[in-house]
Amino acid sequence: MSGLWTALDAQRATGGSGVGGWDANGVAIDSRQVQLGDMFVALKGPNHDGHDHLIAAFRSGASAAMVSHVPDIIAEDAPLLVVDDTQAGLEGLGRAARERFQGKVIALTGSVGKTGTKEMLSLMLSGQGKTSATLGNLNNHIGAPLTLARLPADADYAVLELGMNHPDEIRPLSKMVRPHVALITRIAPAHTAFFDSLDQVADAKAEIFEGLEPGDIAIVNADDGFTDHLSAAAKRAGATEIFRFGEASDAETRLLNVTLQPDGSAVEATVVGRKVSYRIGAPGKHWVMNSLAALTAAVCAGADLQAAAEALAEVHPPAGRGATEALTLPQGRITLIDESYNASPAAMRAAFAVLSAHEPGPAGRRVAVLGDMLELGGNAPREHGELGENLAALPVDLVFAAGPEMQALVNKLRPEQRAGYAADTAALSGEIVPALRDGDVVLVKGSLGIRMARIISALRDAVASGGEPEGK
Repeated sequence: MSGLWTALDAQRATGGSGVGGWDANGVAIDSRQVQLGDMFVALKGPNHDGHDHLIAAFRSGASAAMVSHVPDIIAEDAPLLVVDDTQAGLEGLGRAARERFQGKVIALTGSVGKTGTKEMLSLMLSGQGKTSATLGNLNNHIGAPLTLARLPADADYAVLELGMNHPDEIRPLSKMVRPHVALITRIAPAHTAFFDSLDQVADAKAEIFEGLEPGDIAIVNADDGFTDHLSAAAKRAGATEIFRFGEASDAETRLLNVTLQPDGSAVEATVVGRKVSYRIGAPGKHWVMNSLAALTAAVCAGADLQAAAEALAEVHPPAGRGATEALTLPQGRITLIDESYNASPAAMRAAFAVLSAHEPGPAGRRVAVLGDMLELGGNAPREHGELGENLAALPVDLVFAAGPEMQALVNKLRPEQRAGYAADTAALSGEIVPALRDGDVVLVKGSLGIRMARIISALRDAVASGGEPEGK
């Protein structure tokens, strides 16, 4: 990016006052991630104040900084943009960037599949025009305006992921983003601790439609039981067209046939009435269904269907979200499926299906290492228990589990599946490596807060001490 913000443009967008004439090529909120020419926004949070890191930001190459006050340690002639509140200032940048943007904006949310679908959209659209997308999971009240503030005025497409775990979080973000296409991937139990029912979750996700304007498009899942609920919400918000994706016979985008393989899937589908065949390079039917959502959104944003579908061959699960690699431990070679980033009941079941599809080596087994699913509220014991019943019916040989909620899952397993249980991942991590053998396929999955990354580290430490990585 170049010439993203001039001092004058930033002042107009935020109502702030400027010191010095400067240009910014980008926007950053973390002094450790500042690139040369960035505007550093000094946000103040409950644990950190960006004003304490201004010197570090300038040393890293920031061309200017947005501040709500000027610390004594900063020179009077430093290139600054002074505003009343830096969070409000960041939002002002976001709204101004959206106002000047002439391309197509796609916004998406959902209980599961948001980040993967966003990455697919970013990949397929980048081959057809200049595309800007949410980085990582910066999808909240800070991430959405930051993504907009980084949006080049001459881009062709913008893809924004919007997340929430409370009501009324997505509504202001959608009204700021003003998407031309708004997509909900799926409604399922996830982050339900602050909701009394899935209907309330659906209502909160449907807030994404409130940023639509006449002529804009809504996309909903045809299979999750909330199609009519969400379609009605989209109509109330003013969506001109509503497209459904899934396996339902009346869906505008419909899965016709799929061949699931350990390293991807071959798919036949109709997308908004046009038949297309493609391969997606990520394993699991959940990736297939999300690809239907992504293709629908891309077509609705004006992209070429065939080119978008062909791009899906290059989709691969990112680290922590299904990335697969081979590791050589002292006792032999294993296949690791890294799903350590997060978990929900639907995502767990999708991961179990991927594990079940993998063929272990001659002496190997399918091994699941699982941690608690968090933010399920009073439903947690039931959801974990039902997952245990699901696992008991699958060709999974061993299950290790960590966390207080996982006890309900362990109780439902077949006796021979119960390989180990601990209160936390720190206690469990030492049990995993000695129990593995050559040919094992190992799935590691749990919520971020349960720190499943400890298990991944234990496996990689075993490689460092006695084996070699085989590649990814």
